[in-house]
Amino acid sequence: MRIIRAKDVGEQEVERLLTKAAFDEVELNPKIREANKKLFGEDLSAAELVRRIVSDVRGKGDEAVLHYTKLIDKVDCRAEDLLVTEEEYEAAEQEADPAVVESLRKAAANVRKYHEEQKPNSWMTYREQGSILGQAVIPLDRVGIYVPGGTAAYPSSVIMNAVPASVAGVREIIMAVPPKNGKINPYVLLAAREAGVSKIFKIGGAQAIAAMAFGTETIPRVDKITGPGNIFVTLAKKEVYGHCDIDMLAGPSEILIVADETADPVYTAADMLSQAEHDPLASSIVITDSEELAKKTAEEAEKQLAQLPRQEIARASIERNGLIIIAEDIMQALRFANVSAPEHMELLTKEPFQLLPYVRHAGAVFLGAYSPEPLGDYFAGPNHVLPTGGTARYYSVLNVETFMKRTSIISYTQPALSAVSDDIIRLAESEGLQAHANAIRIRKE
Repeated sequence: MRIIRAKDVGEQEVERLLTKAAFDEVELNPKIREANKKLFGEDLSAAELVRRIVSDVRGKGDEAVLHYTKLIDKVDCRAEDLLVTEEEYEAAEQEADPAVVESLRKAAANVRKYHEEQKPNSWMTYREQGSILGQAVIPLDRVGIYVPGGTAAYPSSVIMNAVPASVAGVREIIMAVPPKNGKINPYVLLAAREAGVSKIFKIGGAQAIAAMAFGTETIPRVDKITGPGNIFVTLAKKEVYGHCDIDMLAGPSEILIVADETADPVYTAADMLSQAEHDPLASSIVITDSEELAKKTAEEAEKQLAQLPRQEIARASIERNGLIIIAEDIMQALRFANVSAPEHMELLTKEPFQLLPYVRHAGAVFLGAYSPEPLGDYFAGPNHVLPTGGTARYYSVLNVETFMKRTSIISYTQPALSAVSDDIIRLAESEGLQAHANAIRIRKE
């Protein structure tokens, strides 16, 4: 694992290393072109392929969804087979380990309780001469959740997306999940039922995103799409944005740990690897003011890597994007952390709450040795759908308001309007909009 000293390479080089565009690296990966050429017989980038799939689904509906499901996912089915049936739910209940199901229910309860605190209120205020101003906070009618499937199953992602939508009051929550050998993981199905999902469709990839964005004969059109996915899913969300809303454009997972000499290198290394096992492009970074901790963390990471079932993935991630930076002091470490704006930031320091006010950009902050990142992934209650790739500078964590919209309310009486008519007329005429001015003037007269 690379260890660099900020004073040796300079702050500019450290900042460059902390702001690599991993998402672009995925999108432009030549291996994707090679795979597309083999599958489609054409030299297509990921973006070009996604654009074609989205266009086809928009124009041909179920026909295109089934075509790409067969071509890409090797699943040959009819449109009526896409919707998960009651029998499949019942089979999932029989197959699932009751202890795991109980843990899922506890996690869902924690997430629900936390997100209940986030609900905004509609309001009205009475002003001069009987005028009323206000704001109505209204849940979306229908949202679509994408949950990855195939090689892995993520019931935790179901909970993190569906529970806030349910708390917000969304009328209908639908979900798309790519099946594995024609089936969906039983814990994904049971988590969906626990979280309030109305319908689940067995489709994945860009065709699932397009189907939810535009609607097909079988799949209803949604107002917003949330949830993680691979590069094709992310590019599809980017392509349909504007026809419906999306939560964010998510890239590979990240963790950045700010640690001082009091941090335990065993914990520090374990937390780095908790992200590295996600994906070879995942990023695991430690910034510390302790040379000893840097050295021991690197040694411990190597020991723990040897024990991981997903060692190959984790090692590729650590070798590619693992980094330990030795800062000159802890405040410089925090400045570097804010430049990175990571998805997950841990403060493994003697007094983490004293440093919290200096954290400006992070999806979620974990304070202290006993608040590791997986606690947030699965159980604590705050959402684990977080901005990546530095977008924590302007994106927020997925939350209840993700599934709501705000409508302004205005009501003036005749005296209240008369009192401000001259101002409105002057402003309208200054912009050359005479009809705007007339709409006020005729009421004044």
